[in-house]
Amino acid sequence: MASTSARMLALLGLLQSRPDWSGAELAERLDVSDRTVRNDVARLRELGYPVDAVRGPGGRYRLGAGARLPPLLLDDAEAVAVAVGLRAATRTAGFEESGASALAKLEQVMPDRLRRRLAALRSASAAGPANTDSNVEDPVVDPDTLTALADAVRDHQGLRCFYRDQPLELEPYRLVAWQRRWFLVARDPATGAWAPYRVDWLVLRVPGGRRFAPVDFPGDLTDFVVREVARAGWAVHARIVVDAPADEVLRRINPTVGTVEPLADDRCVLVTGGDSVEVVAVWIGMLGLDFHVTEPQALVDHVRTLATRYARATPP
Repeated sequence: MASTSARMLALLGLLQSRPDWSGAELAERLDVSDRTVRNDVARLRELGYPVDAVRGPGGRYRLGAGARLPPLLLDDAEAVAVAVGLRAATRTAGFEESGASALAKLEQVMPDRLRRRLAALRSASAAGPANTDSNVEDPVVDPDTLTALADAVRDHQGLRCFYRDQPLELEPYRLVAWQRRWFLVARDPATGAWAPYRVDWLVLRVPGGRRFAPVDFPGDLTDFVVREVARAGWAVHARIVVDAPADEVLRRINPTVGTVEPLADDRCVLVTGGDSVEVVAVWIGMLGLDFHVTEPQALVDHVRTLATRYARATPP
Protein backbone atom coordinates (compact mmCIF):
# COMPACT_ATOMS: atom_id res chain seq x y z
CA MET A 1 0.00 0.00 0.00
CA ALA A 2 1.27 3.48 -0.80
CA SER A 3 2.28 5.82 2.01
CA THR A 4 -0.37 8.16 3.40
CA SER A 5 1.12 11.26 1.73
CA ALA A 6 1.43 9.53 -1.66
CA ARG A 7 -2.11 8.18 -1.37
CA MET A 8 -3.50 11.61 -0.52
CA LEU A 9 -1.79 13.12 -3.57
CA ALA A 10 -3.30 10.35 -5.69
CA LEU A 11 -6.71 11.06 -4.16
CA LEU A 12 -6.37 14.77 -4.89
CA GLY A 13 -5.44 14.01 -8.49
CA LEU A 14 -8.53 11.82 -8.91
CA LEU A 15 -10.80 14.51 -7.43
CA GLN A 16 -9.36 17.05 -9.88
CA SER A 17 -9.79 14.80 -12.91
CA ARG A 18 -13.61 14.74 -13.05
CA PRO A 19 -16.61 16.40 -11.32
CA ASP A 20 -17.33 13.76 -8.66
CA TRP A 21 -16.54 10.24 -7.44
CA SER A 22 -18.33 7.74 -5.28
CA GLY A 23 -16.57 6.51 -2.17
CA ALA A 24 -16.52 2.98 -3.63
CA GLU A 25 -14.92 4.18 -6.88
CA LEU A 26 -12.17 6.03 -5.00
CA ALA A 27 -11.56 3.02 -2.76
CA GLU A 28 -11.21 0.77 -5.81
CA ARG A 29 -8.87 3.14 -7.67
CA LEU A 30 -6.67 3.63 -4.60
CA ASP A 31 -6.91 -0.03 -3.48
CA VAL A 32 -8.01 0.91 0.04
CA SER A 33 -11.12 0.57 2.18
CA ASP A 34 -14.06 2.99 2.21
CA ARG A 35 -13.04 3.98 5.74
CA THR A 36 -9.53 4.90 4.55
CA VAL A 37 -11.05 7.08 1.82
CA ARG A 38 -13.14 8.91 4.43
CA ASN A 39 -10.09 9.42 6.62
CA ASP A 40 -7.99 10.74 3.70
CA VAL A 41 -10.77 13.11 2.68
CA ALA A 42 -10.84 14.44 6.24
CA ARG A 43 -7.06 14.98 6.11
CA LEU A 44 -7.36 16.92 2.83
CA ARG A 45 -9.99 19.15 4.42
CA GLU A 46 -7.68 19.80 7.36
CA LEU A 47 -5.03 20.94 4.87
CA GLY A 48 -7.48 23.41 3.33
CA TYR A 49 -8.65 21.45 0.29
CA PRO A 50 -12.41 22.06 -0.20
CA VAL A 51 -13.68 18.49 -0.60
CA ASP A 52 -17.48 18.42 -0.59
CA ALA A 53 -19.58 15.36 0.26
CA VAL A 54 -22.64 14.79 -1.92
CA ARG A 55 -25.48 12.88 -0.31
CA GLY A 56 -26.84 9.86 -2.14
CA PRO A 57 -26.41 6.11 -2.58
CA GLY A 58 -22.87 5.25 -1.64
CA GLY A 59 -21.97 8.90 -1.06
CA ARG A 60 -20.03 10.99 -3.54
CA TYR A 61 -17.10 13.39 -3.23
CA ARG A 62 -16.08 16.37 -5.31
CA LEU A 63 -13.44 19.06 -5.09
CA GLY A 64 -15.50 22.15 -4.38
CA ALA A 65 -14.93 25.82 -5.05
CA GLY A 66 -13.62 27.78 -2.07
CA ALA A 67 -12.76 31.35 -1.21
CA ARG A 68 -9.27 30.73 -2.57
CA LEU A 69 -7.37 27.97 -4.36
CA PRO A 70 -5.71 25.97 -1.58
CA PRO A 71 -3.65 23.63 -3.82
CA LEU A 72 -1.90 26.56 -5.52
CA LEU A 73 -2.44 29.40 -3.04
CA LEU A 74 -3.08 31.84 -5.90
CA ASP A 75 -4.76 35.18 -5.44
CA ASP A 76 -7.57 36.19 -7.80
CA ALA A 77 -5.38 37.95 -10.36
CA GLU A 78 -2.86 35.11 -10.41
CA ALA A 79 -5.57 32.50 -10.89
CA VAL A 80 -7.04 34.34 -13.88
CA ALA A 81 -3.55 34.89 -15.34
CA VAL A 82 -2.78 31.17 -15.10
CA ALA A 83 -6.10 30.31 -16.72
CA VAL A 84 -5.46 32.74 -19.59
CA GLY A 85 -1.99 31.27 -20.07
CA LEU A 86 -3.39 27.73 -20.15
CA ARG A 87 -5.97 28.76 -22.72
CA ALA A 88 -3.14 30.08 -24.89
CA ALA A 89 -1.34 26.74 -24.43
CA THR A 90 -4.30 24.92 -25.97
CA ARG A 91 -3.41 26.67 -29.25
CA THR A 92 0.24 25.55 -29.08
CA ALA A 93 1.18 22.56 -31.21
CA GLY A 94 1.77 19.55 -28.97
CA PHE A 95 0.05 21.02 -25.91
CA GLU A 96 -3.59 21.13 -27.02
CA GLU A 97 -4.81 18.23 -24.85
CA SER A 98 -2.60 18.80 -21.81
CA GLY A 99 -3.38 22.52 -21.79
CA ALA A 100 -7.12 21.88 -22.01
CA SER A 101 -6.95 19.26 -19.25
CA ALA A 102 -5.02 21.56 -16.90
CA LEU A 103 -7.42 24.41 -17.63
CA ALA A 104 -10.44 22.22 -16.86
CA LYS A 105 -8.94 21.20 -13.51
CA LEU A 106 -8.20 24.82 -12.59
CA GLU A 107 -11.67 26.04 -13.55
CA GLN A 108 -13.24 23.24 -11.53
CA VAL A 109 -11.82 24.54 -8.26
CA MET A 110 -12.19 28.25 -9.01
CA PRO A 111 -14.60 30.21 -6.83
CA ASP A 112 -17.74 31.25 -8.71
CA ARG A 113 -16.66 34.89 -8.95
CA LEU A 114 -13.40 33.93 -10.70
CA ARG A 115 -15.15 31.45 -12.95
CA ARG A 116 -17.52 34.22 -14.03
CA ARG A 117 -14.62 36.60 -14.70
CA LEU A 118 -12.89 34.01 -16.85
CA ALA A 119 -16.12 33.21 -18.70
CA ALA A 120 -16.61 36.93 -19.40
CA LEU A 121 -13.05 37.22 -20.71
CA ARG A 122 -13.54 34.16 -22.90
CA SER A 123 -16.84 35.35 -24.38
CA ALA A 124 -15.65 38.93 -24.91
CA SER A 125 -12.38 38.09 -26.65
CA ALA A 126 -11.12 36.17 -29.65
CA ALA A 127 -7.71 34.96 -30.79
CA GLY A 128 -6.44 35.44 -34.31
CA PRO A 129 -4.35 32.88 -36.17
CA ALA A 130 -1.24 31.96 -34.19
CA ASN A 131 0.99 31.62 -37.26
CA THR A 132 0.67 34.42 -39.79
CA ASP A 133 4.26 34.81 -40.99
CA SER A 134 4.85 31.38 -42.52
CA ASN A 135 3.24 29.04 -45.02
CA VAL A 136 4.39 26.06 -42.92
CA GLU A 137 2.49 24.70 -39.92
CA ASP A 138 4.08 25.12 -36.49
CA PRO A 139 6.06 22.06 -35.39
CA VAL A 140 4.57 19.73 -32.80
CA VAL A 141 6.71 19.22 -29.71
CA ASP A 142 6.10 16.25 -27.43
CA PRO A 143 5.65 17.50 -23.82
CA ASP A 144 7.34 14.33 -22.57
CA THR A 145 10.42 15.17 -24.63
CA LEU A 146 10.52 18.69 -23.20
CA THR A 147 10.31 17.44 -19.62
CA ALA A 148 12.96 14.78 -20.29
CA LEU A 149 15.29 17.44 -21.68
CA ALA A 150 14.60 19.75 -18.73
CA ASP A 151 15.46 16.90 -16.35
CA ALA A 152 18.69 16.26 -18.25
CA VAL A 153 19.64 19.96 -18.09
CA ARG A 154 18.94 20.05 -14.35
CA ASP A 155 20.80 16.82 -13.58
CA HIS A 156 23.73 17.39 -15.99
CA GLN A 157 22.80 14.15 -17.71
CA GLY A 158 24.23 13.50 -21.15
CA LEU A 159 21.95 12.67 -24.06
CA ARG A 160 22.06 10.03 -26.76
CA CYS A 161 19.80 11.01 -29.62
CA PHE A 162 19.11 11.20 -33.31
CA TYR A 163 19.08 14.67 -34.84
CA ARG A 164 17.61 14.70 -38.32
CA ASP A 165 18.44 10.97 -38.46
CA GLN A 166 22.08 11.52 -37.42
CA PRO A 167 23.24 9.88 -34.14
CA LEU A 168 24.62 12.34 -31.60
CA GLU A 169 25.82 12.48 -28.01
CA LEU A 170 25.24 15.86 -26.37
CA GLU A 171 25.61 17.70 -23.09
CA PRO A 172 22.39 19.73 -22.59
CA TYR A 173 22.55 23.20 -21.02
CA ARG A 174 19.41 25.24 -21.71
CA LEU A 175 15.98 25.09 -23.33
CA VAL A 176 15.04 28.26 -25.21
CA ALA A 177 11.60 29.02 -26.66
CA TRP A 178 11.79 31.32 -29.68
CA GLN A 179 9.74 31.88 -32.84
CA ARG A 180 7.13 29.30 -31.76
CA ARG A 181 9.86 26.67 -31.52
CA TRP A 182 11.87 25.05 -28.77
CA PHE A 183 15.65 24.87 -29.01
CA LEU A 184 18.11 22.96 -26.87
CA VAL A 185 21.51 24.58 -26.39
CA ALA A 186 23.98 21.73 -26.06
CA ARG A 187 27.67 20.99 -26.26
CA ASP A 188 29.32 18.21 -28.22
CA PRO A 189 31.61 16.52 -25.66
CA ALA A 190 33.88 15.16 -28.41
CA THR A 191 34.63 18.52 -30.06
CA GLY A 192 33.57 21.07 -27.45
CA ALA A 193 31.37 22.78 -30.07
CA TRP A 194 28.18 24.53 -28.96
CA ALA A 195 25.00 24.59 -31.05
CA PRO A 196 21.23 25.08 -30.78
CA TYR A 197 19.17 22.01 -31.69
CA ARG A 198 15.50 22.15 -32.60
CA VAL A 199 13.61 19.98 -30.16
CA ASP A 200 11.08 18.84 -32.78
CA TRP A 201 14.00 17.39 -34.79
CA LEU A 202 15.39 15.49 -31.78
CA VAL A 203 14.62 11.83 -31.04
CA LEU A 204 15.93 10.74 -27.64
CA ARG A 205 17.55 7.33 -27.26
CA VAL A 206 17.37 5.09 -24.20
CA PRO A 207 19.50 4.74 -22.19
CA GLY A 208 20.87 8.28 -22.18
CA GLY A 209 24.47 9.39 -21.93
CA ARG A 210 26.69 9.74 -18.91
CA ARG A 211 26.54 12.55 -16.35
CA PHE A 212 28.91 15.40 -17.08
CA ALA A 213 30.61 18.24 -15.24
CA PRO A 214 29.15 21.48 -16.66
CA VAL A 215 31.43 24.12 -18.13
CA ASP A 216 30.74 27.83 -18.45
CA PHE A 217 29.23 28.98 -21.73
CA PRO A 218 31.16 31.90 -23.26
CA GLY A 219 28.26 34.33 -23.51
CA ASP A 220 24.48 34.48 -23.16
CA LEU A 221 22.71 31.26 -24.13
CA THR A 222 19.54 32.97 -25.36
CA ASP A 223 21.47 35.45 -27.52
CA PHE A 224 23.44 32.51 -28.89
CA VAL A 225 20.24 30.76 -30.00
CA VAL A 226 18.87 33.87 -31.70
CA ARG A 227 22.16 34.37 -33.54
CA GLU A 228 22.83 30.77 -34.53
CA VAL A 229 19.34 29.68 -35.57
CA ALA A 230 19.82 31.57 -38.84
CA ARG A 231 22.71 29.21 -39.56
CA ALA A 232 21.33 25.89 -38.38
CA GLY A 233 17.80 26.10 -37.00
CA TRP A 234 15.64 26.52 -40.10
CA ALA A 235 14.43 24.14 -42.76
CA VAL A 236 15.88 26.49 -45.42
CA HIS A 237 19.16 28.39 -45.09
CA ALA A 238 20.60 30.97 -47.45
CA ARG A 239 23.61 33.24 -47.88
CA ILE A 240 22.50 36.40 -49.66
CA VAL A 241 25.03 38.87 -51.10
CA VAL A 242 23.61 42.38 -50.59
CA ASP A 243 24.83 45.41 -52.55
CA ALA A 244 25.16 47.59 -49.45
CA PRO A 245 27.54 47.94 -46.49
CA ALA A 246 26.97 45.69 -43.50
CA ASP A 247 25.94 48.56 -41.20
CA GLU A 248 23.22 49.60 -43.69
CA VAL A 249 21.77 46.08 -43.75
CA LEU A 250 21.93 45.83 -39.97
CA ARG A 251 19.88 49.03 -39.68
CA ARG A 252 17.17 47.49 -41.87
CA ILE A 253 16.74 44.07 -40.28
CA ASN A 254 15.69 42.69 -36.94
CA PRO A 255 18.78 41.12 -35.33
CA THR A 256 16.89 37.84 -35.05
CA VAL A 257 16.46 37.58 -38.84
CA GLY A 258 20.07 36.56 -39.41
CA THR A 259 23.70 37.57 -39.22
CA VAL A 260 25.60 39.96 -41.49
CA GLU A 261 29.17 39.42 -42.69
CA PRO A 262 30.95 42.42 -44.30
CA LEU A 263 32.76 42.07 -47.64
CA ALA A 264 35.61 44.19 -48.89
CA ASP A 265 33.74 46.11 -51.59
CA ASP A 266 30.99 47.81 -49.57
CA ARG A 267 28.85 44.73 -49.90
CA CYS A 268 27.95 42.12 -47.32
CA VAL A 269 26.54 38.63 -46.88
CA LEU A 270 23.26 38.13 -45.05
CA VAL A 271 23.01 34.66 -43.51
CA THR A 272 19.37 33.92 -42.90
CA GLY A 273 16.75 31.21 -43.08
CA GLY A 274 13.10 30.33 -42.76
CA ASP A 275 10.48 27.62 -42.83
CA SER A 276 10.37 27.60 -46.64
CA VAL A 277 11.89 29.25 -49.71
CA GLU A 278 8.74 31.34 -50.00
CA VAL A 279 9.25 32.83 -46.54
CA VAL A 280 12.95 33.56 -47.17
CA ALA A 281 12.12 35.24 -50.50
CA VAL A 282 9.62 37.53 -48.78
CA TRP A 283 12.10 38.56 -46.10
CA ILE A 284 14.96 39.40 -48.44
CA GLY A 285 12.58 41.29 -50.73
CA MET A 286 11.63 43.50 -47.77
CA LEU A 287 15.24 44.69 -47.41
CA GLY A 288 14.70 47.32 -50.09
CA LEU A 289 18.23 46.72 -51.39
CA ASP A 290 19.68 44.94 -54.41
CA PHE A 291 20.81 41.41 -53.65
CA HIS A 292 22.12 38.26 -55.32
CA VAL A 293 21.03 34.70 -54.55
CA THR A 294 23.25 31.80 -55.53
CA GLU A 295 22.08 29.05 -53.15
CA PRO A 296 20.13 27.01 -52.34
CA GLN A 297 18.93 26.23 -55.84
CA ALA A 298 15.29 26.02 -54.73
CA LEU A 299 15.49 29.63 -53.52
CA VAL A 300 17.18 30.75 -56.76
CA ASP A 301 14.37 29.14 -58.76
CA HIS A 302 11.67 30.70 -56.59
CA VAL A 303 13.17 34.21 -56.84
CA ARG A 304 13.23 33.82 -60.65
CA THR A 305 9.58 32.76 -60.57
CA LEU A 306 8.69 35.78 -58.42
CA ALA A 307 10.61 38.13 -60.73
CA THR A 308 8.64 36.87 -63.72
CA ARG A 309 5.35 37.05 -61.83
CA TYR A 310 5.97 40.60 -60.59
CA ALA A 311 7.00 41.70 -64.08
CA ARG A 312 3.70 40.40 -65.46
CA ALA A 313 1.81 42.17 -62.68
CA THR A 314 2.96 45.66 -63.73
CA PRO A 315 1.75 47.58 -66.79
CA PRO A 316 4.14 47.78 -69.77
